[in-house]
Amino acid sequence: MKLYEVTFSPTGGTRRAADLLAAAWPQPPVQVDLTDRTADLSAAAFTAEDVVLIAVPSYGGRVPALAARRLAALHGAGARAVLVCVYGNRAYEDTLVELEDLARAAGFVPAGAVAAVAQHSIAAQYAAGRPDSADAALLAQFGETLCRRIQTGGAMPALPGRRPYKKAGVSGPVPMPGAGCPACGLCAVQCPAGAISAKDPSAVDKTLCISCMRCTAVCPSKVRRVNAAALAAVGLALKPVCSARKEPELF
Repeated sequence: MKLYEVTFSPTGGTRRAADLLAAAWPQPPVQVDLTDRTADLSAAAFTAEDVVLIAVPSYGGRVPALAARRLAALHGAGARAVLVCVYGNRAYEDTLVELEDLARAAGFVPAGAVAAVAQHSIAAQYAAGRPDSADAALLAQFGETLCRRIQTGGAMPALPGRRPYKKAGVSGPVPMPGAGCPACGLCAVQCPAGAISAKDPSAVDKTLCISCMRCTAVCPSKVRRVNAAALAAVGLALKPVCSARKEPELF
């Protein structure tokens, strides 16, 4: 049996939550990075004896469309799956049920699910520093419970969410380079959607950008960012629903 982590984690929060869950298993996970647009995902060789943690962020209460398309390229082969959605302390709404449907369609057998919280990728003042030490302790417990469930053949309960899913929202703000950008091109290489021109990093295809903030996270000069006025508007809109701390959940 192998343990895999299949993650779509543009800014790292989703990957950190998955890592904390995976620590309960006796062997280190094999990483499959859904943000790598050059990866041949169809080459991943799962078997029915494997356990696969599939972790995605919640974008507006849905699985990001780009992550959904890349999950569809996998061949689960009956591997048992732990479904993980990570959200920025607002709500995850239909993300888990959509992820369950995607996993089943790809040939996985869902055995459990977790909703976890990570620092909001756009409005970083919300859930700042999460997953934190309290999250880590709880996710470790969840991982142990899920490991035992899979070993004993326990069933996954019904997940929260609706079918049909809520309507997908529009993309958020598009980060752009500011003064001092060295045009190193790292943002273009790392962009999961291929929205940034490799020849001119200031050129962004806004129809491709998914506002994942990967480019701001990897910018070595820290000059690529969202317009301050747009960022302030997002923060203000989220304040009523993101201020109170929400806790991880196990299903």
